[in-house]
Amino acid sequence: MADAAHTLTESAFADDRRNESRRPFRKARRARERVRLLGQTVDLVRPEEVLHHVETWIADGRKAVVANHNLNSLALLQKHPELQRFFDRADLVEVDSTPLIHFAKVLGLHGRAFHRCTYLDWRDHFWSLANRNGWRVMYVGGAPEVVDKARLRLSQLHPGAKIQVRDGYFDATPGSVENAAVLEQVRAFSPDVLFVGMGMPRQELWILNNLDALPISVIFSVGAAFDYEAGAQAEAPRWMGRMGIEWLFRLVHDPRRLARRYLIEPWSLSGLVLKDVAEAVRCRFDGQAVSDRVDSETRSPRPVA
Repeated sequence: MADAAHTLTESAFADDRRNESRRPFRKARRARERVRLLGQTVDLVRPEEVLHHVETWIADGRKAVVANHNLNSLALLQKHPELQRFFDRADLVEVDSTPLIHFAKVLGLHGRAFHRCTYLDWRDHFWSLANRNGWRVMYVGGAPEVVDKARLRLSQLHPGAKIQVRDGYFDATPGSVENAAVLEQVRAFSPDVLFVGMGMPRQELWILNNLDALPISVIFSVGAAFDYEAGAQAEAPRWMGRMGIEWLFRLVHDPRRLARRYLIEPWSLSGLVLKDVAEAVRCRFDGQAVSDRVDSETRSPRPVA
């Protein structure tokens, strides 16, 4: 019994990231944080800043939406223009793409490598917070056996967090019986954080179509996050993400599904790239900083965290 208690204590200590050294980060929005990039509004934030906002929203009892942009989402917007409403509604838009961060820097924006944010970049910090604060976390998406395995594993690692899952194999049509049942499950659990992982663009459209019916929570579109937690999908080493070559790792592991996304889709963004470059050049000739131009266009009407 004593050994079991000692093991639990060690586990809790290991999960408490407050004992680790931290890089300093800002806890309030900065004037140059929200920018325009390839026709879209994005937030240049560190993973630590994302979670600071999450903590604030939960403490304030506020419903908030966290989206993310990468090359795939930008290409999908051209095929699914209805997605724009989701990104316009988002309270925070992470940049899940190192090439986009580098492009922002080329344009004269203040993008840095540490502004790349995705679930894998902040998951350890997130689950440490969820464990300590007793957050209620729900994941909707994925295959039944995968999400069940992920829930069991995460519950063992972070016993302080309350975790619920619901697979993504249901009729997500607004007004359908199955969709209504899923919404009732979410409301009954009343999560602090709701992860939706059904792949783009299904997850974004599901959040958008059901936002008013969802309970107050911080809602993330996270793709196959729980596939990683269950070990059903291999995750790239984080150094590959920081170097901007995580896509290569994923392509090698799943070429049939991802070849078009990584090798063909980005070319559809060429027009947007040229437009941003031309505007940046014009601003420099006019003696105007690009950040000054985008600032007036992208000031968020939503309350700051």
